[in-house]
Amino acid sequence: MSTRRTLSVVLAAVAVLAVAVVPAVAQVTARLETSIAVFDEITSMKDKAIPDDLLRQAQCVGIVPGLKKGAFVVGAKFLRGFIVCRLAAGWSAPAGIIIEGGSVGFQIGGSETDVMLAIMNKRGVERLLSNKFTLGADATVAAGPVGRSATAQTDAAMTAEILSWSRSRGIFAGVALGGATLRGDDEANRDLYGKALTVREIVTTQVEVPKAAAPLLERLGRY
Repeated sequence: MSTRRTLSVVLAAVAVLAVAVVPAVAQVTARLETSIAVFDEITSMKDKAIPDDLLRQAQCVGIVPGLKKGAFVVGAKFLRGFIVCRLAAGWSAPAGIIIEGGSVGFQIGGSETDVMLAIMNKRGVERLLSNKFTLGADATVAAGPVGRSATAQTDAAMTAEILSWSRSRGIFAGVALGGATLRGDDEANRDLYGKALTVREIVTTQVEVPKAAAPLLERLGRY
């Protein structure tokens, strides 16, 4: 093969790779922006929001936006979102996570289901930093309280490692994600940061925050 032809083949391969990579990056960025919108919508609810004092106690916060028709991967058997954790200097950069299975009723392709998680203590954080764990089995999970006037000093908030909520068809309520598994989204992390990073590496170190994630950290900074 001539040098010119070899160069043409290489350039064609690079072009194909670029076309494949750009949509993946755009997709994960869009999912991050949707997660921020979900957080804004849920925390702005007047009497149905997550108690502020509970968010102030949370060690990590997870946001998993529901699949919408024509968006992301319709027909997938899991939900993809992001989690951020507290560091000494504030909140960490977001790490991609995947939730699948469980008793939430993930009728993918059916009703949209947004999920929020609050990791309440060090035990819960350690579960999160493992490769994969099952909610309700490897980590205690409970339905989170709802309402700004509700106190975080409930039995659930004081004993559960993880609190969870879901919003489906406009209804927001605490829900126990018993049997669902949570794991890191290696693909999303690679697309977002341009290199392979684990959830542990992202949420426990000073990884540079992507521009698209800045609004989320600004919101969480209020807590």
